[in-house]
Amino acid sequence: MAWEFLTVYWREMIRFVRFRTQLFSSLLQPAIWMAFFGIAMSSNLDRFASSIPVPAGVIQVDYLTFMAAGVIAMTTLFTSLYGGMSLLFDKNWGLMREMLASPMPRTHIMLGVSLSGMTKSFIQAGIIMVFGLLLGVRFFPGFSAPRIALSVIGVFVFLGAFSLGFLLLSSNISMRLESPEGMQGIMTLLSLPLFFVSNALYPIQAFPPFLQVLSTYNPLTHLVTGIRYFALGNDFFAVGAHYTITTAEVLTSFAYLTVFAAVMYLLARRAFERAVVA
Repeated sequence: MAWEFLTVYWREMIRFVRFRTQLFSSLLQPAIWMAFFGIAMSSNLDRFASSIPVPAGVIQVDYLTFMAAGVIAMTTLFTSLYGGMSLLFDKNWGLMREMLASPMPRTHIMLGVSLSGMTKSFIQAGIIMVFGLLLGVRFFPGFSAPRIALSVIGVFVFLGAFSLGFLLLSSNISMRLESPEGMQGIMTLLSLPLFFVSNALYPIQAFPPFLQVLSTYNPLTHLVTGIRYFALGNDFFAVGAHYTITTAEVLTSFAYLTVFAAVMYLLARRAFERAVVA
């Protein structure tokens, strides 16, 4: 088996660590979101939802905990969508020409970039979990130590499938563009609708019917569903709504993310095979 992708992976991780501004901003952004937006919204929504009776025997989850899963998903989405930006800079600086001309298979370039992006997403998700616990997020309520370990693994498996799909999408787009400004415009156009038409911040039951339909096809919705299943359990009450997540629903969400990643892989592979950098 060829291991050339590890060279690309290691280069991307060195770049991530050495660019201190990018490193600290990517780590501080979700923490600031949790600290300010999360606490402010939690104090308001929890007060509004306090008048709704909680079903007997159901764990009540405050909005900060409910939203924390959405913040993890949001950070993974933004990190993954912008993960292919380094390829665009490599094209503009002439480095991509050297990599494409090397004996390394072209698919190893996108594989190395994708694995580095997944690693960054894992690091950020771990930091958000720890920081959220310090703020009062109640993940893994009443879970035993073995169940917590399995739940963390489950969360990261979902994060890996989701981030891989969007990293490959980002790589595909970056190989077809020449301008960083154009790349940023497309990423902004994609990120905000994906984020707000999902269950990251609010229950989708309150959405208009057409938005509910869109949210069911939104990969971010399936990621958040998986995170909440593993971090909060399959039966909880939050934001005035009773949530029950079955094992079948979680498996369906994971299958959806896996198929999405597979389709993005085929499209990205085609883009790399046809790439010509002058």
